[in-house]
Amino acid sequence: MASRLSISRPRRSVAPLFDRIARFYDADVIQRLGYKPPQDEVVLELRGAGSRRIVDVGCGTGVLASRLKEELGAEVVYGIDASEGMLGQAKARSSDVDWRRGLAEQLPLPDDSVDAVVSTTAFHFFDRPKALAEFYRVLASGGRAVVVTTLAPTRLISQLSRLGNIPQAPTRHEMRESFARAGFESVTQHRVQRPLNLPTPEVVTVGFRPA
Repeated sequence: MASRLSISRPRRSVAPLFDRIARFYDADVIQRLGYKPPQDEVVLELRGAGSRRIVDVGCGTGVLASRLKEELGAEVVYGIDASEGMLGQAKARSSDVDWRRGLAEQLPLPDDSVDAVVSTTAFHFFDRPKALAEFYRVLASGGRAVVVTTLAPTRLISQLSRLGNIPQAPTRHEMRESFARAGFESVTQHRVQRPLNLPTPEVVTVGFRPA
């Protein structure tokens, strides 16, 4: 059991960093230019899906989780983050979301308990196989996982991204393989749309737990 819950030192050090920067995280320019486009992709993906129970993993200050509750009228939205500072900001933002402290590799939710798992601009901090296994575990049959993260254009760049404490950046192919190994089917990918169609390495990956 202990080995299943362990994560590497670089990933353990992320939460204290975000505790310190939490109060600056909601600056309008940061949210509008950095985080809104990926979040828009998630809202668009789930808008017609009829997802009633949603969990946002690595929810940060809760902008996306709050949007999912307000804009989609979801029955319940969970916001999960390892940083107490981020969750403090999130709780001040909305009382309609169920905020919980936890790791992507050990989600504080029961099996088969949600219709959609989403994660934006946080997945590179997670242990990819363990996180995807948890996403699969908490999803009900037919549920979907939507992950938005930076992917490397080539295998060489992907390998270089693993040096030192730089967050991992798998290739598109590696990401699809990771989803498939976790049990997901019908895996699709597309780039995040940004203003003026600016090129971006951010990719939306969607996979379904078989019904």
